[in-house]
Amino acid sequence: MTKNTTTNYQNNAILASQDTSISLSTATANFASFGSGMTAHLKAWISALQKANDLLPSHLRFDDIDFEAGAHESGKISLSLIEQLEALPVFALSVVVQKQALLPVESGEDKKAAFEAHIAEWATQNPLWQIIKVVRSTDTLQDRTGSDRLTPVLTYRYILMPTDTATMQPGKKAAAARLLDDGITSHLRQFIETLPITDKLGGDAAIDCHIVSLAKMLRPHRVAVFDMDSTLIEQEVIVELAKQANIGDQVSEITEAAMRGEIDFDTSFSERVALLEGVSKEALDQIQQQLTLSAGARTLIATLKSLGYHTVLVSGGFTYFAERIAKELGIDEVHANELDIENGVVTGNVSLPIVNGERKAALVQQIAERMNITTAQVICVGDGANDLPMMAIADLGVAYHAKPIVRARADAAINATGLEGVLYVLGYAAQDLL
Repeated sequence: MTKNTTTNYQNNAILASQDTSISLSTATANFASFGSGMTAHLKAWISALQKANDLLPSHLRFDDIDFEAGAHESGKISLSLIEQLEALPVFALSVVVQKQALLPVESGEDKKAAFEAHIAEWATQNPLWQIIKVVRSTDTLQDRTGSDRLTPVLTYRYILMPTDTATMQPGKKAAAARLLDDGITSHLRQFIETLPITDKLGGDAAIDCHIVSLAKMLRPHRVAVFDMDSTLIEQEVIVELAKQANIGDQVSEITEAAMRGEIDFDTSFSERVALLEGVSKEALDQIQQQLTLSAGARTLIATLKSLGYHTVLVSGGFTYFAERIAKELGIDEVHANELDIENGVVTGNVSLPIVNGERKAALVQQIAERMNITTAQVICVGDGANDLPMMAIADLGVAYHAKPIVRARADAAINATGLEGVLYVLGYAAQDLL
């Protein structure tokens, strides 16, 4: 089972010190627009939150959100209220379970009811926390391409909040997050051990558990930034290039060490590129044709764009490949390294600046400023150590089938599904997107 709790507070540090006694008139002064595609999503979470209005500070009410926007108009939600909610220990729990884990074909035993009962049991055992179910009716995302290899899952969404005013304080959030992370995941693991999950069914990776601040489910994000290699595509391009040059083992060793954060990215990048000297343009084109999109990539990008996101590919790889991938997926913007080619062959020279981890974070900051938003309206998705800087400044940093160092530091980690799992991290269920 993979799990993550929001522990990345550096971009929200100011919120914890805000005076939550701010007047309602001031709190609702700063609004963000959201498209009609977000309406069902917001209604689901806010309807659940309103069931526990009595547990929230009196000024924190989401009763006046404009959900009546037409098909070509925008609704509005108060960013000030969301920011105040961000400071409090109010969390969203999303559990994503592969259907084959709860509905195994071989035994035919339906474990869904038992799973929901197990969640309810945790609530009974922890009376200081209220768990509120977010209504769901449909679990299966639509694969409009017919070839996106979406993982059949069951999704369970809840709001977690303390039942006493002593805990419902900004200064209690970090400690509460750690307690929930340990307690809920330990409780879920007890249930997982009763399931007929084998390595063939993904083992522990058959279930993802995401615990993040509820504010992140309500905040209308505007920009989604993605790494390319082993994120949007299944390959590491530089490794494929190395195979063509018959230096695969050497480059693989350098790449893996860099992705684990064991050696400096710039140095490793320069060493790898130097080894590629002499690779022909024909070989590049051959590799380009062999690259495969990650499962769920088409569905995720198409859905995000329908929700009004500006999509960005930021890669430590090469524009030669990144631009084609972006075009195929309909991604709006591309940033990657230039692959120096002269007389039809790779020179082995490095063009500066290298798109390393720090450069990725700087690009994310620049994009946010250009779009007149803060990084609190940005999500970043990646798998390697060089993705951590941009994930750290984003509102949500999502690790996708990532290295352990990245999973440990990300806000959420996806292992049970393809890239469509990003939608579940954002709090969506299939019925929100119909």
